[in-house]
Amino acid sequence: MTKTLLLDQTAWDLVLDAAGNIAVATEPYQIAQDVASAVRTFLGECWYDTTLGLPYWQNILGQFPPASFVKSEIVKAAKTVPNVASATVLSLALDNRKLTGQIAVTDTDGNTQTVNF
Repeated sequence: MTKTLLLDQTAWDLVLDAAGNIAVATEPYQIAQDVASAVRTFLGECWYDTTLGLPYWQNILGQFPPASFVKSEIVKAAKTVPNVASATVLSLALDNRKLTGQIAVTDTDGNTQTVNF
């Protein structure tokens, strides 16, 4: 599995390890962070693979899609992360024009984590 840089959970920015180097996330947290990043990615945003991400501009923001559609797009994005066996949206909310929620993610080793987005 490729390495993922560890992000601060509040600022969603890089953090340093004890030696002052850019910190790297480790499993199983790495999978949870990668799922959160996948769900926050706009379709077409990744120039190296424009098929990644949710269709925020195309079908979600400024629209009124059914919650079932948004949930299915979130699950689809979560499953693009290596070693994700399954994903289930536990909650979904639109608060002050911000989409938030929680996903239960189970990896191929059987670890289940709750991911906030």
